[in-house]
Amino acid sequence: MVKLTPARIRTFMATPKRQEVGVATRFEVLRILRNGFNRAMREELLTHNVALLVDMPKVSKDKAKPWNAHEAITFLRSARVHRFYAAGVLVLVLGLRRSEVPGLRWQGIDFGNRQFTPVKQVQREKGVGLVLKDLRTESSQAVLPLPELCARALEERREPQELERKIVGADWTREPDHDVIFSSERGGLTDPLGFSRTFDRLVTRAGVRRITVRLARHTCGTLLALLKVHPKVAWAILRHTRISMTMDVYTHGVGDGEREAVSMLAGLLEDPLIG
Repeated sequence: MVKLTPARIRTFMATPKRQEVGVATRFEVLRILRNGFNRAMREELLTHNVALLVDMPKVSKDKAKPWNAHEAITFLRSARVHRFYAAGVLVLVLGLRRSEVPGLRWQGIDFGNRQFTPVKQVQREKGVGLVLKDLRTESSQAVLPLPELCARALEERREPQELERKIVGADWTREPDHDVIFSSERGGLTDPLGFSRTFDRLVTRAGVRRITVRLARHTCGTLLALLKVHPKVAWAILRHTRISMTMDVYTHGVGDGEREAVSMLAGLLEDPLIG
C-alpha cells in the first residue's frame, strides 16, 4: 500500500503546473482533495488530512474584473441569434449562477406579473449523471422581478425550443420535472460546465474581453441601473442585505462613459429576433 504524504501530493500537483494548467484550476483540484480527505476522516477512513499541509496555489484576485456596460451589451448583441441568448441575458441582468440557469423551468416564470421563482439547479452526480436539485437556501428561492429585457428574451426562447422538439420528435426527453427552459438540443438537462463552455465560445465570437460566467454575473447591477429598474426592484434582484448597497451601485456604476451603452441597450430592446 502506498502511503499518502504531503510530498506525494506536491508531486501530484506539480504535474498540471508543468502542463501549464491555470492556477485557478489547480487551486480547485487541491480544494477538492482537501474536502475529500475531510469526508474520509468523518467516515474514519483516515486519521488526518495530509492535503492541509500542502500550500494552496495563489490565485490573483485583482487581475479579472466584470464587464462594463458597453462590453456586456456588445456580447448580448453578438449572441442575439444563439439558442442560449436568453441565458446570457439572465446571467448579465439578474446575476443567475451557471447552475441556476439550466435549472430554470417554464412553470417558474410568471409573465403576467413579470416575476419568476428559481427553485432548482442542475448538478452532476457520480454514477447518476445530471440531476435537478433544490437550491440550498430559502433566499435563493425568493420570487424575483423580471425586467422587460429578460421577459422578452425568455418569450423568444420558446420558438427555437419548440423547433428543436419537432426536429427530435419521439426521442425528445419528456420527463415532467425536466420542463427546463434551457434544455439540451434533445430535451435533456444542460450541463452547467457545458453552458460555461458555450458562454466562452460566445465571448470569443463577440470579440470582448474574456471573463467567466461567475464574473459576468457581477455586471448585473450596472445593467439594472441602465435599464432604469427601480432601486427597490434592483435591491430584490441583487439580494443585497441593505438597500444602501444597491444605491451605491446606482450612484457609481453608471457615468458619462455609459451613454453609448444606453443607446445600444435601447436598440437591443427594440430589435426583434432575426435568424
